[in-house]
Amino acid sequence: MRLREVNTKTTPARTLTQAREFDTLYTIVLTAFFDNINADFNNMDFSRREFLKASLACASCLLLPGGVAGASGLYDELGSAWKGNLGLHEARYYTKLEGNRVRCDLCPRQCVVPDGGRGYCRVRENRGGTYYSLVHSHPCSAHVDPIEKKPFFHFLPGTSAFSLAAAGCNMACKFCQNWQISQPAPEDIRSFKLLPSGCAKLAKQANCDSVALTYTEPIVYSEYVQDIARASNEAGIKTVVISAGYIKEKPLLDMLSKISAIKIDLKSFSNDYYKRICNTTLGPVLETLKTIKASGVWFEIVNLILPTLNDSLSEHKQMFEWILSNLGPAVPVHLTRFHPTYKMKRLPSTPKSTLEKLHKLAKEMGLRFPYIGNVPGNPAENTYCPKCGKLLIERRGFEVSSVNIVSSKCRFCGERIEGVWSSTIEKRRALVG
Repeated sequence: MRLREVNTKTTPARTLTQAREFDTLYTIVLTAFFDNINADFNNMDFSRREFLKASLACASCLLLPGGVAGASGLYDELGSAWKGNLGLHEARYYTKLEGNRVRCDLCPRQCVVPDGGRGYCRVRENRGGTYYSLVHSHPCSAHVDPIEKKPFFHFLPGTSAFSLAAAGCNMACKFCQNWQISQPAPEDIRSFKLLPSGCAKLAKQANCDSVALTYTEPIVYSEYVQDIARASNEAGIKTVVISAGYIKEKPLLDMLSKISAIKIDLKSFSNDYYKRICNTTLGPVLETLKTIKASGVWFEIVNLILPTLNDSLSEHKQMFEWILSNLGPAVPVHLTRFHPTYKMKRLPSTPKSTLEKLHKLAKEMGLRFPYIGNVPGNPAENTYCPKCGKLLIERRGFEVSSVNIVSSKCRFCGERIEGVWSSTIEKRRALVG
């Protein structure tokens, strides 16, 4: 199916590639949508008018330019016909208690949930003493993103990730960028059916090297994450998780055994900050980071810097000391600029000077790969060799324009550069160079 003409003489290589990937995705999305209608029609309370509305909404996404589809989500145009659609699937991490109550064993909250009730995350429900995930195989958003957007800077740079989210979160951060899908109950937002095997198929046909579980909190739909990872592994596609790390050890280890990389938001090094701003605690997140380090799975850390709240040199000195002592100097640490959003619209954006001071401190203390994020064009979003200082990966925002890492080593001096690199880099370099 050819959905639009692209001038191959004037279109940059990466843009051309993305346009073709979106064409592929449009075709697969439409096919998957009607496959689901055929499979589930007899079980759906679906009027003729609703069917036509959903069909037209799905088909309308074919008319969108690639950039619009990429920005707004490939499935968001399915329309309200899918609102309230839940994916009932028995949870894997809970304990049955007396009186049809259950205790959730997924995250440190360990919610005790009465019959008919839900956990703090709003996406896990007790029905007659059996605990269920309500969002398995029912994501609410899907995009094709550069892997750098997650952000991963040391994991297959220059490649694309098929990025997926289901509703829910076990935190309540006042600065959440995706609060529209992380904070409501799942029946209050639109979703669509996508089985784990279908997710792997979409990723492969869109020429994505990985599937990313992102935007909300993948921990709260851990069962879906693990099933996607299993299906993706079978299809030769890697799985990455973007999380705040508030999880118990057993489900964390189960997830780590199936995925290729994980990015953790270390929101602050203050427990008081975690309580006031995120309605949670710091300790379990630090334990998560230590468990990931011991597992050998590649990981990176993001620290969103909020002016006056978590931007002090003294706090970051403690944070960097802890990272060096417990995780080592090679973990990439992204010091990221805050922009006003959600419940913190009156707080100003992070001054660039603050980020630069913290970045300088990180380097002086011995971190090999500190970065500044959300400041396109800043030299600190590039990767430099810690030994010779030469430019190894040049970036502007989410675009990669050069890669000078060969066999996991600096091309210039041979210093080992920690990360997950691949021959895929060479193939992508031709598109972005």
